[in-house]
Amino acid sequence: MFNMQDIMRQAQEMQGKMAKIQEGLGEKQVEGQSGGGMVRVVCTGKQEVVSITIDPAAIDPAEADMLQDLVCAAVNDALRRARELAEAEMSALTGGMRLPGMM
Repeated sequence: MFNMQDIMRQAQEMQGKMAKIQEGLGEKQVEGQSGGGMVRVVCTGKQEVVSITIDPAAIDPAEADMLQDLVCAAVNDALRRARELAEAEMSALTGGMRLPGMM
């Protein structure tokens, strides 16, 4: 039979570990890219964009729409990678269980 104090202690431990993982995600970075690397976006594991680098060869005023699409694609790629990183970090803690309200 489960002891309520043990359950509460385990929940608090897990909460502390989750806080450390989330803090660590802010320090980790992932890179997304598009156009064969012509546009690169770096963001943190907390899905905050840190930098955007655009190869000068991609800057053609006549093709601004294409550059905008490349930037959007690279940002979305970086954010997807950040979500995957967060999910991997959390699943290591939860043993793969999908808990409501988590990532």
